[in-house]
Amino acid sequence: MIEPRALREPDAPARPHVSVVALRAAAYAYEDGPTVLSGLDFDVVDGRALALLGRNGSGKTTLMRLLSGGLRPAEGSLTLDGTPVTYDRKGLTRLRTTVQLVVQDPDDQLFAASVEQDVSFGPLNLGLPDPEVRARVAEALAALDITPLADRPTHLLSYGQRKRTAIAGAVAMRPRVLVLDEPTAGLDPDGQERLLDTLQGLRDAGTTVVMATHDVDLALRWADDAALLTPSGVRTGPAAEILARRDLLDQAGLHLPWGIAVGELLRAHGLPTGTTEGPRTAEELAALVARPASGADDV
Repeated sequence: MIEPRALREPDAPARPHVSVVALRAAAYAYEDGPTVLSGLDFDVVDGRALALLGRNGSGKTTLMRLLSGGLRPAEGSLTLDGTPVTYDRKGLTRLRTTVQLVVQDPDDQLFAASVEQDVSFGPLNLGLPDPEVRARVAEALAALDITPLADRPTHLLSYGQRKRTAIAGAVAMRPRVLVLDEPTAGLDPDGQERLLDTLQGLRDAGTTVVMATHDVDLALRWADDAALLTPSGVRTGPAAEILARRDLLDQAGLHLPWGIAVGELLRAHGLPTGTTEGPRTAEELAALVARPASGADDV
């Protein structure tokens, strides 16, 4: 059970931020089950890429469903732009046009006969006029690079194509926040890279992206901020700082990202690391290796 509120690490620099959605003193327990989250304060900050990490059963899925309105806090509240969410039709429509959740298994989300029909479901359900629906669908298909698949039956799609179609259905709602549960799981390396490029394009267009993952290397490379769900609380802060905390990683059942481990090794030998935490990608490491050794860290 996650009991304490989310704690920003004391060495994390304070910065002005605007929360799109936030949980305040939130608690949730499943029927006939243990309390999963309790007393939780948690913010999704506008424009920041956020990685959620933790053990299986740590509460990541519950947290994502609370943020997107799929679950209602048993205690506390969910706010949208600082205003408590009401769980009537009007309040949930407002929330779900702002925050969209894409689940891990696309087969749990796809149900229409074709890609275009599936992606159009959300906008049609909002009662939008046909020209607006068509525009949103075309925009979402292009954003996910699946326009040529518009007429393809969903049961004939590859796993990666089904993942992209599920995300396109969420993007067609034009959310400000896109919440993704293990979006790279089950994809080959090329599929992962293509999806990450797509997510970067969505971020560049102004979408705030939240991603649950077990991949600490991906989180370090991709995220601005990280939230570790541990038995002692949800710890949030800049990804490079949170993911360098061995004590928190141990609690979350995770290992040190390779980039941070390499950075520690380089510093131990008096070699430059390029950044405080070390290289985040193989390309950054290759660039460091190719540089003449100066014997001093250039941080």
